[in-house]
Amino acid sequence: MTTVALADDQQLVRAGLRVLLETEDGFTVVGEAADGDEAVALVRATRPDVAVMDVRMPGVDGLTALETIVADPELAATAVLVLTTFDLDEYVYRALRAGASGFLLKDAEPADLVRAIALVARGDALLAPTVTRRLIGEFARRPQPHVSAARLDVLTPREREVLALVGAGLTNDEIAARLVISTATARTHVGRLLTKLDARDRPALVVIAYETGVCAPRR
Repeated sequence: MTTVALADDQQLVRAGLRVLLETEDGFTVVGEAADGDEAVALVRATRPDVAVMDVRMPGVDGLTALETIVADPELAATAVLVLTTFDLDEYVYRALRAGASGFLLKDAEPADLVRAIALVARGDALLAPTVTRRLIGEFARRPQPHVSAARLDVLTPREREVLALVGAGLTNDEIAARLVISTATARTHVGRLLTKLDARDRPALVVIAYETGVCAPRR
């Protein structure tokens, strides 16, 4: 059973999400929060598998709550799925750096929400192609922090290739097709990248790929 906490300042949205999830097999909503402070308290009290977090909420916003949750080692088992919209690219960038496990656009289909929660609950990351393209554009517009490429010395040449493709937003299937390898092998390479680079999840690899220069944003 996948346990889910819902954080959104609109009660109607929370109610809709609760009804959607509780009519699906395998999901239980453990509580709701209307702002970031409540969200952090709820996650600490219930330790859900997934926290679905709105970005813009009164008082403490969703991104601040995300940063608090991810920074707490006792909450490491909780994945945070961020609700975002097309006009909030700067929030996507900040959430990626903070350790969000995925992003869902607020106009997504109900089935996409269910799938997204299931994905992040089992340890995968959800970075929709539409969000990835906008994220890459955001990297191209802003100066990049200096991160030493020496961090990548632990990688093999093939792993560097895979990191570049992850940074470009390719899925495991697409990486496999590009490199003419099996999807299982691509998945293994990504898993090794996560371990060697001490990255929380796939979105974190995207950040590393750009900040170390493996991926160069198009200008």
